[in-house]
Amino acid sequence: MGGKRFIQILDATLRDGSHPLRHQYDADTLSRIASYLERANVPYLEVCHGDGLGGSSLHFGKGRLTDEEAISTVKAAAQQVNIAALLLPGVGRLADLEQAVQTGIGTIRIATLASEADLAHRYIHKAADLGIEAFGFLMLSSTCSPQQLLEQARKLEAFGANAIYIVDSTGAMAMDEVRTKVSLLRRYISIRIGFHGHNNLGLAVGNSLAAVEEGADLVDGCLAGFGAGAGNAPTEVLAAVLHKMGYETGTNAGILLQAADDMLKQVMPAPQFIERGALALGTLGIRGSSLFTTLPLLGKYGIDVRDILSQLVTEGSDALSIEALADEYLIKQSNGSPVVRSRETKGSGPHFH
Repeated sequence: MGGKRFIQILDATLRDGSHPLRHQYDADTLSRIASYLERANVPYLEVCHGDGLGGSSLHFGKGRLTDEEAISTVKAAAQQVNIAALLLPGVGRLADLEQAVQTGIGTIRIATLASEADLAHRYIHKAADLGIEAFGFLMLSSTCSPQQLLEQARKLEAFGANAIYIVDSTGAMAMDEVRTKVSLLRRYISIRIGFHGHNNLGLAVGNSLAAVEEGADLVDGCLAGFGAGAGNAPTEVLAAVLHKMGYETGTNAGILLQAADDMLKQVMPAPQFIERGALALGTLGIRGSSLFTTLPLLGKYGIDVRDILSQLVTEGSDALSIEALADEYLIKQSNGSPVVRSRETKGSGPHFH
């Protein structure tokens, strides 16, 4: 599919980029980055806690600002941009959605596991009642077959979603898989299709372009790639490559480059790169549940989770082996055997959206 189609970019820097900052964006930074994005004519800007509306908690990490404070700050700085937020059913409530709409969002992305679209039903209906757009956001889309993904997408369309996102939460998808899944949805789904990629395999931009070529007309990015895990498609690179390929985005690539430079110099602790733990996650396509059971115990014993992930990749194991290997490490520790010591790292651990 080619030639001069109009593709919209949603910038998620102020939501996905909250993860590596432990959700500590301050109002000045939000205002400055939002102003850049408005001047660059980015149509959608997502802002809220990294884990969505209502995510500020001891479990996910307390945010410096409330969702309402963050949204109102961005709204004041970027009045012409459609402000979006994310909501995970069970983390965010209908009351959180209502408050976010009152504060100024125009789009809500309802994030469920790719196999659990049913959970989005009442939130999509509520968004329609409140007069805003609702996008289905199918996390861990790599864990579903194309046909399973289509089944869930059809549910979201029937519920009244305005768009459906294929979400490569752990950066595990290669371009052929993206093409297959997007093209199947495009054949049978009449509403808009979006793609949200992570860069664990270095394919966030390439996968976004593959999605566009197969019919997606919404793609996500973060300035300088600043997002959870290995980061996202850099917004400024995504815009530049789309323009080079002949697609229209309406964005100003020069201003996006200025914004990315600001992120690198004033916000990001270090440039985004693919460290070996993130690469292992992408290679294995590990489901989030594996990282919230046995593995969190390992840090108490000074064991670096990245060593376990790397061993799985080296041995050619699959994701189902992770619990058994983690237990083996714990047994060795309890018997006094040598273990790999933990290293100091920044960030708040693995996140999957």
